[in-house]
Amino acid sequence: MTYRNHLPQLDGELFVTDGGLETTLVFHEGIDLPLFAAFDLLKDEEGTNALRRYYEPYAQIAADNGTGLILDTPTWRASPRWAGELGYSNSELDGLNRKSVALIEEIRGRFEAPATPIVLNGVVGPQDDGYNPGVLMSADEATQYHSTQIETFADTAADMVSAITMTYADEAIGVASAAAAAGMPVVIHFTVETDGRLPSSESLGDAIAAVVNATDDAPAYFGINCAHPTHFEDALESAGEWHERLRSLRATRRQRAMRSWTRRRTWTRAIPRTSRLVTSGSASFCPT
Repeated sequence: MTYRNHLPQLDGELFVTDGGLETTLVFHEGIDLPLFAAFDLLKDEEGTNALRRYYEPYAQIAADNGTGLILDTPTWRASPRWAGELGYSNSELDGLNRKSVALIEEIRGRFEAPATPIVLNGVVGPQDDGYNPGVLMSADEATQYHSTQIETFADTAADMVSAITMTYADEAIGVASAAAAAGMPVVIHFTVETDGRLPSSESLGDAIAAVVNATDDAPAYFGINCAHPTHFEDALESAGEWHERLRSLRATRRQRAMRSWTRRRTWTRAIPRTSRLVTSGSASFCPT
């Protein structure tokens, strides 16, 4: 089944997401991930099997509960800057991004059922640090940078792409623009600090509005990831039409400033645009 032409999570049903891949592998499985790059595990069968073991429980949760599943590729770091630092060529990076989609496609083939649609999600991460970026790109620079990975996803079975842990609006605009050019549905997840603002100091509402206005409302929806609910609750209580575009919450229980990845097990409900606020339930924890 392919969902590129219509994402089933937009129909209002409950979807499970996986959560905290890198944190799980590093802190709970004791696996070394240089630069937090989980895609590096795809270079051999041992690493690929470790990823399978990570994904399978989430697929089983969805199957046991008759819910959908949004299954992420392990590619948060699989973009040119990070791959280059790990010594991968552009062609090798292309092959590993393709292999990442093939892996979650395999999981879908084993677990998908009529009551459990499984959406293959090509994950795009930030070009710089995920919580405290030192270099900010322009929107045009971000479009060019992220096109490399997104164009690869467009040539695979991936149903959509998601930008995870975006820290400023211009990079998110670049991701959304690159996805639109490649014909891929795209979701933008921002992270926020303890004051409810992005690490760039932009408000969540302003960042979402900037992406909507700059891309002709290209994203299918927006989300928040890797932030404690108390960090963004005031923002959600404030007035603003941008609430209608927020459909996904991947929260953490960690209340301090987010300077490291956290483990999250999150359920996301995609809701109609007529609703004021996203609703979700989550059971989350992270290393301390």
